[in-house]
Amino acid sequence: MSDPITAFRVPFAFVDVFADRPLTGAPLPVVTDANPLTDTQMRAIAREFNQSETTFLLDGTRPDVTRRLRSFTPTGEEVFGAGHNALGAWLWLASSGQLPLSDDETTFTQEIGDAVLPVHVIRMDSQPIRVSMDQAPPRFGGTVTNYAALANALGLNGEDIITHRPAQVVSTGAGHLLVEIRNRERVDQAVPDAEKLTAALRQVGGEGCYLYTLDTVEVDATAYARFFNPAMGIWEDPATGTAAGPLVAALVASGIVSDGAVAIIEQGHTQGRPSRIAVTVAGQRVRVSGSGIVVASGTLIVDADLPIG
Repeated sequence: MSDPITAFRVPFAFVDVFADRPLTGAPLPVVTDANPLTDTQMRAIAREFNQSETTFLLDGTRPDVTRRLRSFTPTGEEVFGAGHNALGAWLWLASSGQLPLSDDETTFTQEIGDAVLPVHVIRMDSQPIRVSMDQAPPRFGGTVTNYAALANALGLNGEDIITHRPAQVVSTGAGHLLVEIRNRERVDQAVPDAEKLTAALRQVGGEGCYLYTLDTVEVDATAYARFFNPAMGIWEDPATGTAAGPLVAALVASGIVSDGAVAIIEQGHTQGRPSRIAVTVAGQRVRVSGSGIVVASGTLIVDADLPIG
């Protein structure tokens, strides 16, 4: 007879991020007290939830930090950007009464990897709670030289890619390849080849690929986008703050968006989970904002003796 499993219960919540109604936006599992968990257990939980990312809330390692956040993909890769993975965790903290909130805006700090970044929680009468997060200053990286190979990796034709603004890796915490496509129809028709796209991303030092067009659904939006990250186990993500920040930084640098203006990025339409991501880039400050809804909560049974490895 095998030995009985020693187990304990871990609380979690599901948050729909960048959403104004349930079952839209980007679904995020948040493990609300991850202090007792090992890295191996966190990775196993992320695999169990099988969402693009699962976020774990921990005590900060520094006295000036409100919370430490760690996020893992289903394949066990840890991600360090501040996108929907972080915004959803703060939405849960605010909506569950875990934070001392003023009547307008309250600022906290989050520890993600080696970075400590400010988080702003906005609570206004009769309005949903909103969270604004500062990302790292933009860094502009490698550019694509072989557009035919990139188009092939994306399942598109060469003429679908607009090249007068180069396909380039831009990072505000995570480096993603930004690829402009001629219209929304062609963005929706992209069917990437995971192996080819992973190879193309590695050539330019990109983590994920953000296809975008200035052909938007709503007139107040700036760009319409889709996100793919096959190397990290993310086929398609319905809302990607870590890519929307770099995109708006690039659009400000090219003069399409005014410095300091609010840009709205549309994402998730092909998945039936429409999302609206608000981004403001003012000089070197990149700020991503959005709201969301806690749609579920529960407990997960975790093996206390889960082998490491």
